[in-house]
Amino acid sequence: MNRAIRLLIVLSIFAVLGIGVTAQGNYAEGTEISLLQWSHFVPRYDEWFDGYAAEWGEANGVGVTVDHVNFTELFSTLAAEIDAGAGHTIVEVLFSPAAFIDGLHDLRDINEAAAAAHGERTGTCHAASYLPINDTFYAYTHGYVPDPGDYDIALWTEAGYPEGPKTYDDLLEGGRAIYEATGIPVGIGMSPELDSRMANRAAIWSFGGSIQDEDENVVLNSEETIAAVKYLAQLQNEAMTDEVFGWTAASNNQALIAGEVSYILNSNSAYRSLQKIDEAAAANIGFTPALAGPAGAWASSHVWQIYVIPKYVEGDELAAAKQFILDHTENYSDATYHSELYNFPCYPSTVEELDGWLEADPWGSEPPNKFEVLKTVNDWSVHLGFPGVTNPAVSQVFAESIIPNMVAQVALGEQTAEDAVAAAHERIEEIFNDWRARGMVGGGDM
Repeated sequence: MNRAIRLLIVLSIFAVLGIGVTAQGNYAEGTEISLLQWSHFVPRYDEWFDGYAAEWGEANGVGVTVDHVNFTELFSTLAAEIDAGAGHTIVEVLFSPAAFIDGLHDLRDINEAAAAAHGERTGTCHAASYLPINDTFYAYTHGYVPDPGDYDIALWTEAGYPEGPKTYDDLLEGGRAIYEATGIPVGIGMSPELDSRMANRAAIWSFGGSIQDEDENVVLNSEETIAAVKYLAQLQNEAMTDEVFGWTAASNNQALIAGEVSYILNSNSAYRSLQKIDEAAAANIGFTPALAGPAGAWASSHVWQIYVIPKYVEGDELAAAKQFILDHTENYSDATYHSELYNFPCYPSTVEELDGWLEADPWGSEPPNKFEVLKTVNDWSVHLGFPGVTNPAVSQVFAESIIPNMVAQVALGEQTAEDAVAAAHERIEEIFNDWRARGMVGGGDM
């Protein structure tokens, strides 16, 4: 289905829904929308997006402003604007905003319109937008970011792994050998920040543990989770340095660019930065899918690009915001391209070129098929609530950094794995029970 036909479908659905959107806009004079979103890790994307937003506004007779902030400011700003009952029209966050559901418009209409126009969306995107217990689409997720392993090809080849580690056993054995021979460690964070939260969850899932089960019951305290935590502590003690306890969101990017780590778990942003600095060094970076553990190979998406519209937005401003979101999805091949393949589409049909770009990187990777490993991303990339749903309790557990703090305590020798996991489980139960009492989380039958 070509884009013109898809757009007609979108517009006809909106007509049925009574939203009043037309191809060139149909809004009162003086209608304006404002967007708050992060300063993208790939600067080229912001340059493209700001130009796109201005052109869209001109074409539709709508004033459009875009404000960019550090991603750490997004949720605090959203909370403040919801409390004030005024602020930006559209806010883009990077993790499920399910905890803000009471202050957000239900966006079922545009989620259904996009699905009708573009077909099936990836599961991780659906999970970041929809809360089953009250059947509400509290958000619209337009993109997600794979979180592959990034490894130093020369170091891992010398250690006997020319294609990098494929399992957690490989990571420990190869990473330890490289560290002992060269002093260059593995870089898996164990601090209260984004990359640590993701990396630690990936290991727990791959060992068979999880925060909750499919029915939203807390199941963290298990033999599988304890084994994963013991593994991560051993990895830190034998193949990493204490720097990982002070990791920030920029640490593994900076370490990879400086050649100071042999392996990190990250999006392609660190590699893209290195590519601009030193092409030869960038050519020495390879990518792996999720590492396999005893229970499989799982990794979370790195972030999600999630649009929300607060309830204080009404009338033509609301209608224009919804059209903007759908039109942005319609142009997602441009979004993916200008993000240098950082933004993967939630609706694969919107970026028909993606497989070709992964086989021959349009941004000059050497070899050209460096990103081909990401063709399998939907086989191993999951959402924060896996294997259940991403509910407000899961989001709070993520925000409190309970998992990396638990792992760090064991790696530092401050607690046994059994005690650390039990304490984390107890705190998570409190969080789940609180949200369950508010009707936002299922389960509770165990």
